[in-house]
Amino acid sequence: MAQIMDGKLLASKIREELKQEVEQLKQENIYPRLAVIMVGGNPASKIYVRNKSKACDEIGIEYEEYLLEDTITNDKLLGLIDKLNEKKEVHGILLQSPIPKHLDIIKAFERIHPDKDVDGFNPINVGKLNIGQDCFISCTPHGIIRMLEEYNIPIEGKEAVIIGRSNLVGKPLIQCLLTKNATVTVCHSKTQHLEQITRRADIVIAALGKAKFITADMIKEGATVVDVGINRTEEGKLVGDVDFDAIEQKASYITPVPGGVGPMTIAMLMENVVKAAKKQSMK
Repeated sequence: MAQIMDGKLLASKIREELKQEVEQLKQENIYPRLAVIMVGGNPASKIYVRNKSKACDEIGIEYEEYLLEDTITNDKLLGLIDKLNEKKEVHGILLQSPIPKHLDIIKAFERIHPDKDVDGFNPINVGKLNIGQDCFISCTPHGIIRMLEEYNIPIEGKEAVIIGRSNLVGKPLIQCLLTKNATVTVCHSKTQHLEQITRRADIVIAALGKAKFITADMIKEGATVVDVGINRTEEGKLVGDVDFDAIEQKASYITPVPGGVGPMTIAMLMENVVKAAKKQSMK
């Protein structure tokens, strides 16, 4: 029976440490502040934004929110980002994705100043991650690595298989794992004989957005399984990309959904905002 990697508990511990750090920064007249931009009324995005606002509240990070109509033009969105780049009291800027199709999300991420890019999506931060320089790391991959470390799961020399190659999770995760000296394989929708690849992995990370797609016969005995997926069943239940009940019997460690990777993503965002405030205060 696998040990559950409790992301909620670890995130709570990290938030408590950050709260103390923020109190200390305020005594030095540094007030970490996050600006969140949301375009349109995507229901899932609304929940994520609310959770980020609550986390800021709890830690003592100042927070401002920009809710934009889904008819906004690219120029107006970029204009808002420019204004926030100029605002000295704003340390972190986050553009909640997805955004409406007529807007260019790549251009928007490029426009967020790398020093304020607390989501780690500006190409400069992506490039720095690739060459091993200090940077803001995309929050979900960063949270996954922290969980593996917290539970003392060996990464060095181990075979890690990532299922999913998104810019948000899969691609930055490759670099995060390589930095820790894992041997990394990335699988995706065009991969053939997927189960042969996943069966040899010591660490399997599923980030493909298909409910219970990874089954017990795809996992080797004693593997570590990290589930990034959040899918809603017809009954309204939240489930991940892995068949949790079956794989729990076979894996050595597994993350639950909800309560696994999700809370860690927000904790890493908060950590990035505090890091940004500290870096900018030194300039």
